[in-house]
Amino acid sequence: MPTTIQISDNTKSVLDRMKMMERETYNDIIERMIEDDLELNEKTKTEIEEARKRIRAGKFVTHEEVKKMAGV
Repeated sequence: MPTTIQISDNTKSVLDRMKMMERETYNDIIERMIEDDLELNEKTKTEIEEARKRIRAGKFVTHEEVKKMAGV
């Protein structure tokens, strides 16, 4: 069921610039943003968990170690 929403002129301008095709609807743009956000969140969650596992296993380099390697 279609719903009417109010958005600011600024938000409309941003959505207009995000169009990949002239005839793309605002709904298409919003759906694409939601999909991108969900994918990013899942990817980020996975990367965070992998990083935590590496840290628990001691597989990391401290800032001080990086500075020594870089000669800083």
